Amino acid sequence: METTKCLNVFNNEVLDEYRVDSIEDLKNMIDKSRKAQLVWRSYSLSKRVKILSNLINLLTDSADEIALAISKDNGKMQIEALAAEVLPAVLSTRYYLKNAKKILKRENLKTSSIVFFTKKSFIEYQPLGVVGIISPWNYPFSIAYSEVLSALIAGNGVILKTATETLYTGLWLKKLFESCGLPDGLFSFLNMAGRVAGDALLDCGVNKLFFTGSVPVGKYLMEKASKSLTPVSLELGGNDAMLVLDDADLERASSGAVWAGLQNAGQSCGGVERIYVHENVYDEFMAKLKSKVEALRPGDFKSHDGDIGLMTTTKQKALVDSHIADALAKGAKIFAQGAEKSHPNYSKPVVLADVTHDMLVMRDETFGPVLGVMKFKTIDEAIRLANDSDLGLTGSVWTRNLRRGVEIARQIEAGAVTLNDHLMSHGMAETSWGGVKNSGIGRTHGKLGMHEMVNPKFIVTDRFGIFRKQIWWQPYNQKKYNTVLSATKFSSNRHFCSNKLAVWKIWRNK
Repeated sequence: METTKCLNVFNNEVLDEYRVDSIEDLKNMIDKSRKAQLVWRSYSLSKRVKILSNLINLLTDSADEIALAISKDNGKMQIEALAAEVLPAVLSTRYYLKNAKKILKRENLKTSSIVFFTKKSFIEYQPLGVVGIISPWNYPFSIAYSEVLSALIAGNGVILKTATETLYTGLWLKKLFESCGLPDGLFSFLNMAGRVAGDALLDCGVNKLFFTGSVPVGKYLMEKASKSLTPVSLELGGNDAMLVLDDADLERASSGAVWAGLQNAGQSCGGVERIYVHENVYDEFMAKLKSKVEALRPGDFKSHDGDIGLMTTTKQKALVDSHIADALAKGAKIFAQGAEKSHPNYSKPVVLADVTHDMLVMRDETFGPVLGVMKFKTIDEAIRLANDSDLGLTGSVWTRNLRRGVEIARQIEAGAVTLNDHLMSHGMAETSWGGVKNSGIGRTHGKLGMHEMVNPKFIVTDRFGIFRKQIWWQPYNQKKYNTVLSATKFSSNRHFCSNKLAVWKIWRNK
């Protein structure tokens, strides 16, 4: 039997070992999930919420263990795992359990015209069936957790495939969801190589696929899904811009840049990668940024005293190194850099000055602890630079003038823009997550994310049942034509609603 070994990224210690699933295994998982989902969807929403509320205690009782597991598996500092993964999971659980009824309740629609005064319509949100979720290795717990949770609350079955690189964290997710009291087979955990898992989930007939990963793979999956018209939700990364205005709190802005750009070793799709600073405050901002970056301490899973961990894979570190080399070859200069550490997965944090948009660090997603900084003269120039990217996940504006900040935020092409902060909106369960351009399609989290987990069904009923036929039904004749013409004219008349006699005559065909 083929297996995957889960290794501690810091020391290569074997943490666990788990079987690799076959296509036949996946088919069985989906079959079982479909049968269980018929039972699960028949439960009232209140009953589903009650069952899933067991996750709260399971999460909080194991918070420290889960954070340590994530740190070993992914390479981030344990406090980063706790603050950016476990805590958001707890918050999202409370949010969905509290707000699911409001988000998924039947929505009555107001009649749009008196022509249809006999009709009453409403929307019901119905589960999709069995959804497939492919989650990434950079936030191996929180991204998968919130998507699985919202899918289950909405009444779906779930097949979860986490990244092979962080399988150990995936096994914690498996344990949590299998321990909370779900019908047998409703949730399944899939261990399959990423290069085949997307194809397999689509070929085996999931009702929707949620994918977080690279742009090329996302585009491939969307093209494949189009052949069966399987809906997809794709979150494909970012190259986020941070705009520092001349009235910004530079102490806060420089600290925010360090955290949002360098925590998790820079492996955040919604993290800061490009910084644009007004020329009047550029030197002061850079001095503050330099001192803070150079003060960062490499750490590991054994202690809470370090500030920056490891890259999850040596492959990703090599990509980061290539982006830095490209920038230096094209004229950029290393303005600041963090401490050295002897480890193949360690990438010291770097601040690059004299960068241009001809460089990979400013055009592509570097996904590592690298910050490229440029100065700007005008707000229009800053907005143009921020939007000069084929990615648009998130962004931020740093200013003391919040009204001006909001106006600038509206002009930035991104799925989410924050003021005087960055990256943290993913931890706010009520906010949607997703981007524009090549950053993807669809949303997760919050009300919009929950609505991605359901089919909206419109139901129209007859309010009174007093008429035996509609004015537009056959047989057609001149009288019927005149009746529809009268309805058309009255519908555009601002006084139409007060002419009740005319409406009655239309409906009586007189």
